[in-house]
Amino acid sequence: MREEIWTEKIFKDDAGYFLRITKNAVPKALHNMTRKTPDFLLSAAVLGGVILLVVAGGIYSFQEQPETVQGMVEVTDYRVSGKVPGRIARLFVKEGDLVAEGDTVALLEAPEVEAKLQQAEAAASAADAMSRKANRGAREEQIQAAYEMWQKAKAGREICEKSYGRVNRLFEQGVMTAQKRDETKAQLDAAISTEGAAKAQYELVLHGAQAEDRDAAGAQANRAQGAVNEVRSYLKETVLRAPHAGEISEIFPETGELVGTGAPVMTISDMNEPWVAFHVREDLLNGMEVNQQIRAVIPALGNKEVTLKVRQIRDMGSYSVWKATKTTGQFDRRTFEVKADFTKPIKGLRAGMSVLLVGA
Repeated sequence: MREEIWTEKIFKDDAGYFLRITKNAVPKALHNMTRKTPDFLLSAAVLGGVILLVVAGGIYSFQEQPETVQGMVEVTDYRVSGKVPGRIARLFVKEGDLVAEGDTVALLEAPEVEAKLQQAEAAASAADAMSRKANRGAREEQIQAAYEMWQKAKAGREICEKSYGRVNRLFEQGVMTAQKRDETKAQLDAAISTEGAAKAQYELVLHGAQAEDRDAAGAQANRAQGAVNEVRSYLKETVLRAPHAGEISEIFPETGELVGTGAPVMTISDMNEPWVAFHVREDLLNGMEVNQQIRAVIPALGNKEVTLKVRQIRDMGSYSVWKATKTTGQFDRRTFEVKADFTKPIKGLRAGMSVLLVGA
């Protein structure tokens, strides 16, 4: 009896066993395949399940899912700052305090402004004194002294006139020389000039300065007083007051720190008129219009449903464009800012809370 030759090769990979059977190995190969069938079926089932999950996930990922439009509660902030640089001498409030318009919230220490005020006040005092002097004129003693000098010069002129008259008559009679007459005439001329100067000085003292001088002195006094008022206005700026009623939301410097001109010292938030700002892609606007009422929920308040009224819709510019993948046939979508006001006050509402549109 001829002996059969069995020739087989078994290859194994992740999917199971594969057999390569020779011509004379059919009976034994069938026996081995029957023995390996349970493992082969299990591997095939696992592979099929994996393929099914991948296909299902791909189909789900390509389906368009509803998107959530999220906004944030915002309020109007007012910055408190001073016109002059200085050091924080005292803070009268702390974060979270409620203030009314005009309340004192901080005090600056500005020694430079106080020094300039002293200088301005001294200059104003000097200018005011000059103005009063120009308007009032000379004192009585000065007027009397000037009058006496005029009268003295007048008397001297009269004596010189009499002397010249006598000398001139004697000259005409041939008794007096011409030289003597000329000397007497020169004395008379000098006396007349002296009297004129004395009279002019008396009138100047009597009537005071000219109108132009008085006006100039008055203008200088007003200018000096204006400088004083300007420095005083700067000094008032060292007392910082609340520009609006609200809540102290943030304080920047500490007591003793230096702040520059116009540097913010604190922020006051007006909590009475909050609104919501949404950044909405244009394909999600769904015909939204100004003055339209929309519904939303606030997660921080237990998903409380609220009603909002659209106040403004504006394009946010090219920097907020959603770039599309051209191969899918989509288009670049712009983003719009939608501002909406609450139709009624919401208890417990705070700035920064998230707001979700309903039905977006």
